[in-house]
Amino acid sequence: MNGALLEIAANSAASALAAQSGGADRVELCSALEVGGLTPSHATIAIARQRLGIPIHVLIRPRAGDFVFDDLECEVMQRDIEICKSLGCAGVVIGVLDADGCVDATRCRALMDAAPGLSVTFHRAFDFTRDPERALENIIALGCDRVLTSGQADDALTGAPLIRKLIEQARERITIMPGGGIDAHNVAAIARATGAREFHASAKVRVADRMQHAGIGGMGGGDWQTDASGVRARVDALRAYAASAPQTARPA
Repeated sequence: MNGALLEIAANSAASALAAQSGGADRVELCSALEVGGLTPSHATIAIARQRLGIPIHVLIRPRAGDFVFDDLECEVMQRDIEICKSLGCAGVVIGVLDADGCVDATRCRALMDAAPGLSVTFHRAFDFTRDPERALENIIALGCDRVLTSGQADDALTGAPLIRKLIEQARERITIMPGGGIDAHNVAAIARATGAREFHASAKVRVADRMQHAGIGGMGGGDWQTDASGVRARVDALRAYAASAPQTARPA
């Protein structure tokens, strides 16, 4: 294995800084991890961009729920991509499907056209596609740089057989990045089973509610935040695996 990269999903500027402190190679900046991630505020993006020294890829997803977006939602996403570009972000993370579970090439193309010069990841909408092999070819044709996937399973370890198959199909034309349930205990096994070189995790922990006054209830309960020590544990496990398998290459 010629090196390995860990991307951390960070749901705030503070989480992004924690990810960097833990040794992450890249941050996927988002909000609302509890619903799979949404586009963060422009201020969050700007502050993270100012304070981080590692690449930031911003999740472009305007709402929770499915990945079938209408024209107005796509216009919002295009504007968000333009803002990310103007702020100097390294990349964006996108994905649009049609109602039949296929990649919506027309709407994805409009998003790609808004992102010249940015690295583009197709997010886990891929895991909801009807035909993953066909979807991968469509995503490659769009010009995306990578696909984030759990292998259409509950987690990347379970989905490792499909992930490996997709890497073989990709033939270096695009990066396949496993994500979903990756921790320090299984990242080496996932790397070994798939041959992947980039990995995606959240390393999130629940932080306590700082409110001491109970109020009317229903608005508190704490939030998720990236744990720097959890990031470091994943980084160390991945680096140890990469160092122990220097000749391991991506499947041909």
